[in-house]
Parts: sequence; C-alpha cells; structure tokens
Amino acid sequence: MPVTVEQLGSQDADALRALLSKDPVHNLYLLGLLEEFGIAPKGRVPFAFYGRFDNAVLTAAVFVGGDGGLVVPSASDATATSVIADALASSLKLRGTVGDKSAVDALVRSLCQGKPRLSRTQRLFSVSADDLGPFTNPLLRLAREEDLPRLLPLSQGYVREAMERDPLAEDPRGYEARVIQRVRQRRTYVLEENGALVFKVDIGSRSQFGAELEGLYTVPAERRKGIATLCLGQISRHLLSSLPRLTMRVDERDESTARIARKVGYLAGRTWRLVLVD
Repeated sequence: MPVTVEQLGSQDADALRALLSKDPVHNLYLLGLLEEFGIAPKGRVPFAFYGRFDNAVLTAAVFVGGDGGLVVPSASDATATSVIADALASSLKLRGTVGDKSAVDALVRSLCQGKPRLSRTQRLFSVSADDLGPFTNPLLRLAREEDLPRLLPLSQGYVREAMERDPLAEDPRGYEARVIQRVRQRRTYVLEENGALVFKVDIGSRSQFGAELEGLYTVPAERRKGIATLCLGQISRHLLSSLPRLTMRVDERDESTARIARKVGYLAGRTWRLVLVD
C-alpha cells in the first residue's frame, strides 16, 4: 500500500496512543492533548489529528488546533512529518507551532509563507521522582478565581518575556478567559507573600504518561531569592507523587531558568522550536 495522509478518527485512537507512547518524554504534550480532547469526528473544527500511514501503519502524527493557531507534530522522523505538512499545505494556514526541532522545521518549510514573527529554540527538560533535589515550598498553592486581578499581571508578564507580545493588549477578554479557565481546571499554582502573588506556574498538558509545566514566572522584584527553585521543586514533587515524569521547555537564551531546572533535578534533552507566524 502507498504512503497516505489521513485525518484520524476515533478508530485510530489506540494506534495514535501507541505511536506517541514509544517516546513519552518528547510526545508528552501531544499525549496530554489526546487525553484531554480525544480525537474529534472527521471534519470537526476547531481541532484534529492528522496521521501518516505506511502500509496501514501509523508512523507520524500532527495535531492541528485553532485553525492552525496550534500545530504540534509527533517526535517522529522529519521526513514523515514533511509528508503530512505537504498534504495540509493547501488547506492549512500555519500561525503557531511547537515541538521537536526537526519536525517543526519540516512543518515551517511547507506551511509558513514568509518569515515567522517569532522563532525560538528551546531545550526540553525532564525529571522523574528519583532525580529530584531537596527543594520545597509548602506555601505554593492552587490559584483561586478571586486571585484573577493579581494573577493576570503575572501571566501577562510571562507572555511578554517569552513571546514578545502583550496578550492583554491584543485580546483582553479572550486572554482573561483562558487564564480563568486554567484556574478552574486546577492547572495554575501560585505563591503569595505579604498579600501579593510573586510566582506562578501552569500545568500545560497532563496525561497518565506525565505532565508538562509551562509559564514559570517570578515577578522581577523577587527574582534571585530562590523562590522559583523552591516552588519548582514543590510542584514537581507534588505531581510526581502520582505521575511518572514531568517536562518543561526552556528558551535556549534563558540560562537563569535552565540553571533552576538543573538544580531541581531536571535533565536537558533534545532541542525544540517554537514558531509564531502572526
């Protein structure tokens, strides 16, 4: 049988999970998306999984959400990813993608017209319970809805530093809704000191295979005091009591966060890439 690219349906769920679980560290984000959203009926908007089949065997997959606003490839051979990208080129407008660098590069070559607005090289860090150092802060807690007025500036600050844009200026209602949704889903943790929130971190993706942390942010005035180290250690220890592994992506230029991750016990893995087109 020839190589084909198809939108995946519910009958492909086991095959997709088997493909992704072969490399759970580098597919952890996709495994979380699969567990959270499942596979939508074919043709459904706003998200779908597409797969490359070779002799009826699934060899690579790409998640497409928000009409191209979030495109995530599996950690597969870049050649396989290219086949999917070429098949989607006529119907998909890429606006944002993140994943294993070689796979993202393949997507960008086929789907990105012109120069991306933002292109960041990242390092994927991972940790298991056996690797953790002795860093904890029991005052770290789940964010509550009443925290929103104090939480929004921290979330805004993270996006400004990480993605060079202001989400509250671009889409204040939409961004506020996304922040509060994460709070309601129990995915945001904060540290409060003297009535002010000084640190936040989000669980970006979670499944039985592990979770990915993102949005690690300490307010500038409280940096270099060990807050992030203790809080990252705390949430890592908490989550690893019930999960096998955690990952987090760190910008290659962000040596400070990389040092914090290594100190807590995270190990550097492969290179990832984040691309924003508009």
